[in-house]
Amino acid sequence: MRAAKSFCLLIILLLSINFADAQQKKKISHTIGFPQGGATPASLIDAFRQGLRELGYDEGQNILIHYRRAEGKLDEIPALVAELIQLKVDLIFTANTPSALAAKKATGSIPIVIVAASDPVEAGLVNSLAHPGGNVTGVTRFTSELSGKRLELLKEAFPKTSLVAVLWNPEARGPSLAFKETQAAAHAFGVQLQPLEVREANDFDKAFVAITKNHANAMMLLGDAITILQRAKILAFAAKMKLPAIYDRPDDVDGGGLMFYGVNEPDLFRHAARYVDKILKGARPADLPVEQPKKFEFIINLKTAKQIGLTIPPNVLARADRVIR
Repeated sequence: MRAAKSFCLLIILLLSINFADAQQKKKISHTIGFPQGGATPASLIDAFRQGLRELGYDEGQNILIHYRRAEGKLDEIPALVAELIQLKVDLIFTANTPSALAAKKATGSIPIVIVAASDPVEAGLVNSLAHPGGNVTGVTRFTSELSGKRLELLKEAFPKTSLVAVLWNPEARGPSLAFKETQAAAHAFGVQLQPLEVREANDFDKAFVAITKNHANAMMLLGDAITILQRAKILAFAAKMKLPAIYDRPDDVDGGGLMFYGVNEPDLFRHAARYVDKILKGARPADLPVEQPKKFEFIINLKTAKQIGLTIPPNVLARADRVIR
């Protein structure tokens, strides 16, 4: 009798679990595929999630996000995108240009929302910012003035700067465009550039040797997926050499880098959630203009400056939107 009662309780428990699972599946109204070329900083993913929550989407409750990461191996991105398409996602969200290009090549029907590092028109993602056409829209980090502004701040903070080492990946669209702008700005600010190409992890040690040998007195990073993965190594080198450096991602400065100037990226990712919302409610990507960044920020890590014996002039410090002490 006791065994029969236990069996009945077990059946009830299993039915309850299955019913709960079924109810959970019913709640999920939309699915998003999120392929990543590198490790998108957790703070930016959180900003995207926050933007979705503000619009009524609760991950795991009424919306499901499938994350796929290539760990900096860009040739793996097409396979990740294909896997997401097989899952029949309602929308693909991408946080860098290589992932966006792979998604666009793979599908012309699934909507794609981008946060693009490079010019989306030049990259071939959209026909124009105002009239994207096709299935791609979103926001872009790219503005032509950023590289010149970074050199200006570097020179203003350290007036004796004459040779700036520039770490960049010529195979990535964003850094390639940024490097052209950096070259154009260098002459105006009276500095020479030491361009150092970093395509893979082994290239960084060679670049560091070249910086030391040529006595570069400042460093500039034009980031992409590979530099994100090598962040710790880059920051450690700059600290060891007491090298003034300006970065293009706020996470670099939060992690110990000296200065950052650029787009307020959390704002971009929160804003990208609005595109997701509009498309899931029936809007066509072709009708949603791609937006350029509106918020910029200058961050100084004063703690790092003190640790490596650098002094930030008061007039430069006063221009910072945020100071890490």
